[in-house]
Amino acid sequence: MLERFDTATRVPTPWKNGVGNTREIVCCPHGAGLDNFDWRVSIATIAQSGPFSAFAGVDRTIMLLDGDGVELQPASGAPHQLDKPHVPFRFAGDVAMHCTLIGGASTDFNVMTRRSQLRSEVHVLHAATTLPTTPRGLLMVLKGRWQLPGAPTCTPGQGLWWDGTPYGGQALPHDTDTDTDAALVWVQLHSGD
Repeated sequence: MLERFDTATRVPTPWKNGVGNTREIVCCPHGAGLDNFDWRVSIATIAQSGPFSAFAGVDRTIMLLDGDGVELQPASGAPHQLDKPHVPFRFAGDVAMHCTLIGGASTDFNVMTRRSQLRSEVHVLHAATTLPTTPRGLLMVLKGRWQLPGAPTCTPGQGLWWDGTPYGGQALPHDTDTDTDAALVWVQLHSGD
C-alpha cells in the first residue's frame, strides 16, 4: 500500500491521556488501535504542560516542528530540551515522561514503533538523495517543494507512507528555485530485534 497524505486534512483527536491532541498520519496495521499498532506516525499539538502518555513496549521519536519547544523530564535521569526544529529525539515509551512548555504551544512530529515488531530511524534530508528500497516507511515535506516518486510535487505537511509495498531506489529531487533550505523527514523502518 502506497498512500499520499496531507496533514492539513487530518482531524485532531485527543491524546490517550486527554491533555493534548494529535493528527494521525498513519497507524499500521490497518484498523489497529493505540494498544496494538506496529507503527504509528502523527503530528501533536502540545498546548499545556503535563505528562506524556505511557506506551508499554513502544519506542518513540519526537521532533519539534513549530513553536518554542518543550522540556522533557523522565522519571529518573536528566531532562532534554526539545527546542530546535527538525532534530529527532528518541526515548522509550515505557518511561514516565513529564513535558513542560518552554513558551507557547508547540507542534511536534511523532513516530512510535512496537519494539517486538519494528524499529525506526528518523532522518532529515536537505538535498536530493536516493533512498534504499524498503517495505515500509514515510516521507513528509518540512520545507520547500519535493517531487516524490509516485506522487505529484509535495509541499510542507504533505508526503507519502507505504506498508507492504517496496518503495525507494529512486532519487528524491527538491525544487531549489523555490526554497534553498528545503527539508524532508524520512522515517526508515526495520524489522525488530
